[in-house]
Amino acid sequence: MTNTATFESTENTHLPLAGRVAVVTGATSGIGTATARRLASDGASVALVGRREERLNDLAAELGDSTDADIARTAVDVSDRDAVERAAAAIRDELGRVDLVVANAGVMLPAPFEEADTAEWDRMLDTNVRGLLYTGRAFAADLLATAAEGGRADLVHVGSIGGHEKFPNYGVYGATKAAVAHLTRNLRAELGPRGVRVKNVEPGLVRTELGDHA
Repeated sequence: MTNTATFESTENTHLPLAGRVAVVTGATSGIGTATARRLASDGASVALVGRREERLNDLAAELGDSTDADIARTAVDVSDRDAVERAAAAIRDELGRVDLVVANAGVMLPAPFEEADTAEWDRMLDTNVRGLLYTGRAFAADLLATAAEGGRADLVHVGSIGGHEKFPNYGVYGATKAAVAHLTRNLRAELGPRGVRVKNVEPGLVRTELGDHA
C-alpha cells in the first residue's frame, strides 16, 4: 500500500498534521503516550509501538474515541531488529508510507558504577541506542521516498539532558543519550540534504514512570 494521503485533500485539512503517517515508539507511557495523543489530535494517522500490548490497546481505543485519526498498534521490543522490521512492514500495510518517526522508547537504570548490574547496562544500550538505530533504519526508506517526492519527512529522536550534563550514578544512561545526540547530528548532516529533517528532543526531569525502573 502506498501512502498518497500527504498530497490529497482530507476532511481534516485544517489540522496541521492532516494526511501524515506517524510512528511513536515507547507509546505505552509517559512522553510516548503524550506524543501519540498530540499527533492524533493534530490530524496524523498514528502507529503505536511498545512492549505492553494491553496498554497499546487501551491507548488505541482512547484515540479512536477522541479523534478522527487512523490508529494502528503493534507490540514489539525495539531492541529486536527483526521484530522492528516486521512491525514496520505491518504499519506500512495498514496506514501507508510513514513520514514522521518519533523514536522515543528508552529505559533509565541508574546505579553506582562499581555496583551496577551489567545486565542493566546491556538493557539501556539495547533500547536507548540499538532500538533507536533499528527504528530509524526500518523507516529510512519511507522518509527518503517522501522527501524525494517533495513531502515533509521527519525523524525525531528523544534524548535527554543527561547526554550533556553530569549526574552521579547515571553515567551509562548519560552515555547512551550522548550517543543519541551525536547520532542525530550526523544523521542531520547525512539525511538533511536529502530532505529528511532529523531532530533530537532532550527533556530534563519529567514525571513519568521512567524512573520507576531504577
